[in-house]
Amino acid sequence: MALSTAFTKLFGVQHPIALAPMGGSAGGALTAAVSRGGGLGLLGSANGDRDWLAREVAIVAEQTTEPWGIGFLTWQTDIAAVEHALEYNPVAVMLSFGDPSPFAERIRRAGAALIIQVTDLEEARRAVDLGADVIVAQGSESGGHGARHGRSTLPFVPVVVDLAAPVPVLAAGGIADGRGLAAALALGAAGALIGTRFQATAEALVNPSVSTAIIQARGEDTERNSILDIARNSPWPRKYTARTLGHPFLDEWRGREAELTTDPHARQAYQVALSQGDIPALPVWAGEAVDLINDLPAAADLVNTLATQAENALARAGKE
Repeated sequence: MALSTAFTKLFGVQHPIALAPMGGSAGGALTAAVSRGGGLGLLGSANGDRDWLAREVAIVAEQTTEPWGIGFLTWQTDIAAVEHALEYNPVAVMLSFGDPSPFAERIRRAGAALIIQVTDLEEARRAVDLGADVIVAQGSESGGHGARHGRSTLPFVPVVVDLAAPVPVLAAGGIADGRGLAAALALGAAGALIGTRFQATAEALVNPSVSTAIIQARGEDTERNSILDIARNSPWPRKYTARTLGHPFLDEWRGREAELTTDPHARQAYQVALSQGDIPALPVWAGEAVDLINDLPAAADLVNTLATQAENALARAGKE
């Protein structure tokens, strides 16, 4: 059973799988590996830092000739960064978390596909109005940042699919194996955008301790919060919180976000603990599907494994 969808046809890829452009950790090696495996690799450039992008794009170009793209945190970047990224000729640019309208036309003029991630129906309607080529419907189970008052993936995806038709939709959030991909396809999505599962791969641009933590974690170990953004002085829009694994500052400040915001000494204590190595350099972003992650495969092999698992799951469902 070939998993051919509007997404695979649009990009000429083998499998309906895209790498979530996780800021900093979806580097060139991981992006190239996912594309080599038959999915669509997306570099996690976050704010579009030029030095980082030049280094990681060179790795992509060296390791694959398959289609690949670049993702931005929309609230954190600017048009100059996006225009610079377009000079590398990505097949797609993905925009997440913020107003994509200032960038949409420039991306289209460059000939790149416009992928917009949405966390609620208002954002989904705006993405349709802007002419997105692909829409990512992100459920609240996802690791990293997402809507403070988000919707679960299972009910959210089909609503966005219906709203956006005929624009292809990718499901995101809580998908870490082929059964999740099969479920996304059954909901009407054209594929899945997968993040946490790819952080635990050989090519992920993360400290090995992060991959180990993800492999050892369980879904109940994750928690959506804004505390770690406040402590790090990371100015994320209030609309978005982050799902992370446990952290000492979470235990200390849970339910006291307003107090933490106005307490410079607490934020200074975070920086001191960071400099002394008492806490990790970054929170461990992880989605609820970490229970399903128990190994550290090569990313290209993982893409094919996920596709095969999905094919088998759909075949079984068709026989029952």
